[in-house]
Amino acid sequence: MMWGHGSRMALVLGLCAVLAGCGGSGGGAADTFPKDAASIERGRQVFAGTCGAYCHKMTNIPVEAPFLFDCDWLHGGSETEIFNTINHGVPKTRMVGFAGALPDDDIRQIVAYLKSASQCGH
Repeated sequence: MMWGHGSRMALVLGLCAVLAGCGGSGGGAADTFPKDAASIERGRQVFAGTCGAYCHKMTNIPVEAPFLFDCDWLHGGSETEIFNTINHGVPKTRMVGFAGALPDDDIRQIVAYLKSASQCGH
């Protein structure tokens, strides 16, 4: 079956709604975040090689991209909100979405790493 652009967009939007839990809390695939040391370490490695290598630094030095280890989350600081920001990007900014470029499990592990390394103690 051939998928047109509109059909693909509808599928992507539908999947986004499922991942985001249709605006609710709980139940979506993005709501399951690892807490184990191996997953957090994997998240650190993916973050360092993907995010930290280009835009977001792992130390608080002045760069264009926000520092992600403080208490200031511009687009929501819950695990699901961070997952959605990484997955979908931020319109009209340099933050591209990584959906399709990174597996959801890697994005969840990045979120777990960011939360575990937060200087807020979340």
